Amino acid sequence: MSITLTQQAANHVTRYLAKRGKGVGLRLGVRTTGCSGMAYKLEYVDEPDPTDLVFENFGVKVFVDAKSMSYIDGTELDYAREGLNEGFKFRNPNEKATCGCGESFSV
Repeated sequence: MSITLTQQAANHVTRYLAKRGKGVGLRLGVRTTGCSGMAYKLEYVDEPDPTDLVFENFGVKVFVDAKSMSYIDGTELDYAREGLNEGFKFRNPNEKATCGCGESFSV
């Protein structure tokens, strides 16, 4: 089982946590929603849950609940700028389909 961050994603999280002034990492999970069934959810973690799985890349911890792990195992989280848009990009080997707007996926 693994979740990885690219250097760009780790840099973004590190900068944001420093700007925020608190936090121990990033939580990655999934929620049921959208036209394809599931969507990624991201939030900064101030207090980890003791049941979380923890992965660390480039000094940044990523916390994942066990239920979400089966859908996102092997995912690489990147951070990219494309024109005026910037944000996290998910490279999930478990995805079978995504919706047209790119907000949701199915496995």
